[in-house]
Amino acid sequence: MSYYLRLPFFLVVLLYFLLQLGYSLFLKHVVILDIFAVACGFILRIIAGALVIDVEMSSWFLICAMFLALFLSLSKRRHELVVLGDQAEYHRKVLKKYSPYLLDQMIAVVTASTVMAYSLYTMSEQTVGKFGTKNLVFTTPFVLFGIFRYLYLVHHKDLGGRPEIIILADKPLMVDIVLWVLTTGVILYS
Repeated sequence: MSYYLRLPFFLVVLLYFLLQLGYSLFLKHVVILDIFAVACGFILRIIAGALVIDVEMSSWFLICAMFLALFLSLSKRRHELVVLGDQAEYHRKVLKKYSPYLLDQMIAVVTASTVMAYSLYTMSEQTVGKFGTKNLVFTTPFVLFGIFRYLYLVHHKDLGGRPEIIILADKPLMVDIVLWVLTTGVILYS
């Protein structure tokens, strides 16, 4: 069916299918590659969506989305490892190859990279030219707060296993998202 929508869309769906097959058979057992495979699945879905509705995506958007997907995937692995404790490897074999310290180090790298990429995106010549404003940089504190709040929930509330639930259930995070949307709207449309 995806073939009839658009050929590029079909190719991305095919690549997604192959990634899922590779993950199920092999990649889920390979330390670090398992996390990249999950994150790439998110990115391929974003690309497929953009292709099917014929929207151009900037490379900045893809970079930010990739870092965010890695952040969520790493946080989920950390949550599984910490919550399941000694039983973690029985839930997911690859978890025996991780430690909370290693995952925290990777999360720190990805967190810094996410905020930096977003900040650079808001100031890039391409973004300023497209939206006609340099003021999107003022949305960066909301992104930083959102990531910090998420990390707080992962580390101090033992959450992180279901990002969609965290985002919808945590009031400070929801307020932050609403404020980011409102600030972005004011910047773009005033």
